[in-house]
Amino acid sequence: MPRAVVFDLDYTLAVPRRDRTTILREAVDAADAPTLTREEYLEAHRRNLTRETREPIFADLLADREAEADPVELARAYRETIAETLEPLPGVEEMLAELRDSYRVGLLTNGPVRAQRDKLETLGWEDAFDAALVTGELEAGKPDRRAFDAIADALAVAPGDVVYVGDEVDADVYGATNAGMDVIQVLLEDGPDPDPRAIAHVRQAAVATEIPAVVAGRE
Repeated sequence: MPRAVVFDLDYTLAVPRRDRTTILREAVDAADAPTLTREEYLEAHRRNLTRETREPIFADLLADREAEADPVELARAYRETIAETLEPLPGVEEMLAELRDSYRVGLLTNGPVRAQRDKLETLGWEDAFDAALVTGELEAGKPDRRAFDAIADALAVAPGDVVYVGDEVDADVYGATNAGMDVIQVLLEDGPDPDPRAIAHVRQAAVATEIPAVVAGRE
């Protein structure tokens, strides 16, 4: 019987109104930086999961380019551009409140502290969870088991008592199952196929309506 439900943030509970490739391009233009691809950004992001800000990510990306762009300015432009376009999936705020009536509810999100905390502030979700951890505050990011153990500890439950909800196969499905949690995989329109390690698969558009029923079915 689950005692807690833990969510990923990006593309699981909240999405930008514009695609991330466009957001990155707009930030690059605003900071007068050289062209950066989304793939390059994601690779640098994975190398910098336990940072305070995105500045090391962009410093990493700009290191081999002959450019005078400031990684601090680029990080600021990217953060502000995301904040302007971020919105919750329909009904998830009500879902979180409903789940908290019966379970401990947590958040575990990969990324620099300032970037992810800024998203929670933008969404008005500082108090939406019983515990919310950003991997920039931890010694390891997802899929490292230490990240999942940290959120279980913060919620005062055992990992085996947690249902984890996320969209990424490696960071979320593999990471959480490896930590002993049941996983509900959120399926994106252009995302990976359903992973057999997940106990259930829910379309992104149906997160708010289907997650509570799946969790209740584990009781």
